Amino acid sequence: MRAQSIPQALALRARIVLACAEVASEGLPRSASSVARQYGITTETVSKWRARFVSHRLDGPGDAPRPGRVRTVTDEQVAELVRLTLETKPKNATHWSTRPMARRTGT
Repeated sequence: MRAQSIPQALALRARIVLACAEVASEGLPRSASSVARQYGITTETVSKWRARFVSHRLDGPGDAPRPGRVRTVTDEQVAELVRLTLETKPKNATHWSTRPMARRTGT
């Protein structure tokens, strides 16, 4: 199974939330199991996105921050690196390589 792209995943989450808001023939909101069957997913997935929407509204279906190491490079440092790469050239070379650029920027 291929991983979904961000837009496809977000679209599925939106469809789940909208399906949960639909009214079934009994006049009640649709069950998680009927929505899960419709999209071929688990009831746990339906419950997760329904709960996230209820608690966070439109921000709910978006991706939550992922765990990991804290970023150590600032946006300004990235911009400077790009500027140096595009606008300068090292001595005795036609382009920057990793080590000379690291020495130049002190990283």
